[in-house]
Amino acid sequence: MTDLSPPATPGRYSWSRIKEHPSLVIGGGMVLLIVLMAVFAPVIAPHDPLAQNITARTIPPVWYENGSWEHILGTDQLGRDYLSRLIYGARVSLFIGFAAVSIAGVIGTVLGLLGGYFGGRIDSFVTFVTTIRLSLPVILVALAVVAVFGGSITIVVIVLGLLKWDRFAVVIRATTAQIARLDYIRSAQAAGASTFYILTREVLPNLTPQLIVIATIEIASAILMEAALSFLGLGVQPPTPSWGLMISEAKAYMFFSFWLIAIPGLALATLVFAINMAGDGLRDLISPDRRG
Repeated sequence: MTDLSPPATPGRYSWSRIKEHPSLVIGGGMVLLIVLMAVFAPVIAPHDPLAQNITARTIPPVWYENGSWEHILGTDQLGRDYLSRLIYGARVSLFIGFAAVSIAGVIGTVLGLLGGYFGGRIDSFVTFVTTIRLSLPVILVALAVVAVFGGSITIVVIVLGLLKWDRFAVVIRATTAQIARLDYIRSAQAAGASTFYILTREVLPNLTPQLIVIATIEIASAILMEAALSFLGLGVQPPTPSWGLMISEAKAYMFFSFWLIAIPGLALATLVFAINMAGDGLRDLISPDRRG
């Protein structure tokens, strides 16, 4: 029998239900800590992330013999405090990831809803546009566009947002086509509900689990792609702190000061891992077929 109950809302979930999903608790907690670290970076960061001190270059982290508590994670090749740059770098990664996926999500969701609900020529057009997008290699197109227009946070966000909507469109289109044939959708149509009402109040809420899963995958992918572009010198430009840029700047010192690459690399891996865990747990929590 088809589940016609209204979509669950966050207010309907108690802590007792949330804690039944360890991946949500662990991943969500890690993401929350990183978000709070980014938001309160001016308060938490012990030093100015842009301040240079040539006399204090490549000081090792505090757990090394020559480490100093003044610079807990050491300093980089220009004497900048590494902990402060790491904290401010979280701002760049999170902003680019969430902003790019927000743009991609709107584009892909709208196309998927229209193609799946109306079918026919509209669906053919959506399929045609999606096929063109899938034929373009994301990283090569991003490299070309950023190389032409220059590297900046705004350019990276726009480029990634316009290149990462295809997964949203494909999944939402297929799911919408299935939902559009259900009885409660036909009942709403027979009752005279407008197409906009049906799409936004009947179809879209039932796509929430799919949207969350896709968004978490794409946020992690966007963060990694930003790091790759910054590593190649085509993303965030110095002296702005960026984890990918920090790895790029440290590659010449990897055999002498390994922590310069290991620390931002570990931070990047931790953030991506936490986002994927949180998304997986949230999907299990709100998925209609898994509600108790």
